[in-house]
Amino acid sequence: MSWQPGHDPVQGNVPSCEAIELMVVPRARDIGGFEVRRALPHIRRQMVGPFIFFDQMGPAQFLAGQGMDVRPHPHIGLATVTYLFDGRIMHRDSEGNALEITPGALNLMTAGRGIAHSERSPADARRTTQPMFGIQSWIALPRSCEEIAPSFQHVGADQLPLVGDAGLRARVIAGSAFGATSPVETLTETLYVDLSLQPGAAVPLDPDYEDRALYVAAGTVEIAGDRFEAPQLLVFRPGDSITVRAVTPCRLMLLGGATMDGPRHIWWNFVSSSRERIEQAKEDWRSGRFPPVPGESEFIPLPGA
Repeated sequence: MSWQPGHDPVQGNVPSCEAIELMVVPRARDIGGFEVRRALPHIRRQMVGPFIFFDQMGPAQFLAGQGMDVRPHPHIGLATVTYLFDGRIMHRDSEGNALEITPGALNLMTAGRGIAHSERSPADARRTTQPMFGIQSWIALPRSCEEIAPSFQHVGADQLPLVGDAGLRARVIAGSAFGATSPVETLTETLYVDLSLQPGAAVPLDPDYEDRALYVAAGTVEIAGDRFEAPQLLVFRPGDSITVRAVTPCRLMLLGGATMDGPRHIWWNFVSSSRERIEQAKEDWRSGRFPPVPGESEFIPLPGA
């Protein structure tokens, strides 16, 4: 995903339980011909664990002949994490990976020292009306791994643990939760879970991870007597046990992990602990030094170039 920074609206004082440190109402942005809602980075919180970027895509419907078209663009110092509730996206990158992602599966692309990729609706999906609903996030890499070789992981929905209980369904995308552990390999401690709750169902969120947040993608939840409607990111204080109850049918994302080893600089699609490294990445993209994406002839120019 490619993005442009923007200023957040001033947040009001919303009554809440003391366990919630920050509530973020996502900002609307347009990418690839449709609107997303961006929760991170936020003016008051750059990261939750390693998560430094968090976008909700849709829910949207593309008419026949239309689709998402995010042209080739570069990344450094991060890993992109794409997860869909509905729809399909074709991923292509400069390492030669070309793979379609479908609901419940995971695409994790580690940029390291540099990679370029595109994200488009598949050609056959454009023949009819098609949905799009999902989350794309970025995970900042530890300083020691910022310059590693780029790589790509695709993990199918049938390979990610699925935990079910009365009114609860949880798919563990990364890390460990609800007695299950994901096979996805990450470079820092990471928690990522897709939660579906039916009305009245409650789920405890234990303080096993240093940083935790809950993204309400659809529906309304109740925490300690306060209600929170989608779309909203709720960042919890460390160490508190939280119980979330569904007021309506809900789709939630639980995210977090170990606190990152210091702040990061973020400019366009580049993340780094070094400003100089970001300047180098700008010049590399401007000068065409990133490897091309096979099968692509377009690209997104450097902003301001």
